[in-house]
Amino acid sequence: MPEATTLPGKGTSPPAPPAATSAAARGDAPAFVPRNFGLTVFALCLATFMQVLDTTIANVSLPTIAGNLGVSMSQGTWVITSFAVSNAIFLPLTGFLTRRFGEVRLFIWATLLFSLASFLCGIATHMTELIIFRALQGAVAGPMYPITQSLLYSLFPPSKRGMAMAILAMVTVVAPIAGPLLGGWITESYSWEWIFIINVPIGIFSSFVVAWQMRSRAASTERPKIDYVGLLTLVLGVGALQLVLDLGNEHDWFASGTIIWLTALSVVSLLVFLIWELTQDDPIVDLRLFRHRNFRNGTAALVVAYAAFFSIGLLVPLWLQRTVGYTSIWAGMAAAPIGILPILLTPFIGKYAVKTDLRLLATGAFIVMSVTSFIRSGFFIGIDFFHIAAAQFLLGLGVALFFMPMMTILLSDLTLKEIPAGSGLSTFLRTLGGSFSASITTYVWEKRAVVHHAHLAEHISPSNPQAMQTLEQLSQANGGDPAPGLALINQLITQQAYQISFNELFHVLGWLFLLLIPLVWMTKPPFSAKHGGGDGGH
Repeated sequence: MPEATTLPGKGTSPPAPPAATSAAARGDAPAFVPRNFGLTVFALCLATFMQVLDTTIANVSLPTIAGNLGVSMSQGTWVITSFAVSNAIFLPLTGFLTRRFGEVRLFIWATLLFSLASFLCGIATHMTELIIFRALQGAVAGPMYPITQSLLYSLFPPSKRGMAMAILAMVTVVAPIAGPLLGGWITESYSWEWIFIINVPIGIFSSFVVAWQMRSRAASTERPKIDYVGLLTLVLGVGALQLVLDLGNEHDWFASGTIIWLTALSVVSLLVFLIWELTQDDPIVDLRLFRHRNFRNGTAALVVAYAAFFSIGLLVPLWLQRTVGYTSIWAGMAAAPIGILPILLTPFIGKYAVKTDLRLLATGAFIVMSVTSFIRSGFFIGIDFFHIAAAQFLLGLGVALFFMPMMTILLSDLTLKEIPAGSGLSTFLRTLGGSFSASITTYVWEKRAVVHHAHLAEHISPSNPQAMQTLEQLSQANGGDPAPGLALINQLITQQAYQISFNELFHVLGWLFLLLIPLVWMTKPPFSAKHGGGDGGH
């Protein structure tokens, strides 16, 4: 039979012009696109919001929890530390768990187990149960943030991955702000149990949506050997370190034999862990990721900057309640403006950040954070609400410019296979940085306040006529009794001492942010994830 011929223009389509080349052909398309992209992104972010929210929502409820369960306030803090210890330990295991179970499966099971652990926390009847369930909650929460980061990164095309990081950064910023406000409202309006139980429907919804939308996503798994030595030394090292940070203030740090022994255990365990992991072919925590220039420098800048930012987030509410006299609700309202600009600017940063040098954005972030720190170093006890909230609002600009560029920079020279492990490792170090910062901040604030109290008290002496005159007037006002006047003067001196210490700390933080700028400029573009398997050593 003669071959059929097709005339031009009939039965054929003209070749596509170059401009019509598909995104897939250009290599600008993700490997997998879910049926409902928006719903999938929402579910992933909702799960992360739930997990990050849980790290702060219980803080304002600690007095109520301790009172209801019949324990002291110091024992009540284990509700926070038990979560933090297990969370920090399981964060670097993300890479190992991803290789074993796959990203989607790990996310689903971690989210469901988090919901179960939250429910168990909500029905706990005594402190021992609550601590055990909080430790379980922290353990299963460990992989949630880095695996969500990895899944979001893979869903967006390379040209729009900045938007993925910006969305996740917004969630990371807003959740800790909402935590104290939501926790205080739930505890006052209902009961403390509901701060945990509200996680249950959120977790079930998120895991169901991701399982439904991403069930056809290809996944490769393997059975890596379990590094028992690395796991044991990690648990001992991080666990002991967290106990040192938590108990240091109460036990007067190294004046206590307990703190000395815990420190020795932590140092020895972490040294063995580092040596062991660097010599293993299949380590449970891939420390060799630090061979990448951008990951190494980006992670260092992220950890230090986050520690400083965590210090701000801890110190401002404490100062407002302890020194200025704010209630917890008003302290939360004064701190809340920090979340306004990150929410408003996220779409624009995510869209346009890839078109500029991310180092410029990070530099701008550190400058803004530094300026706001220097502004707070000039605060005084009688400062009004507007100026406090305005400083928080301006800090939000720095936060908006910080998280997305830094996360993108540190992941930029990793292969797609290395991203889950890299994200887990960087988040682990960031979490430890925040924990270390919390302990150091409160310790330095207290110690410097004691020093300043002593210096100010030296002026209350017979050699100071003005001070003696003031004390005499107060004594006369109280019927000749000098005790109330002395108590009032001591209270005023204590307030001023804490205020001066507060100002000193923020002055140091201001310089610290500026010193991080050169570290950012040690990274090198391009700031986009690699698709190949090169070592990326740079």
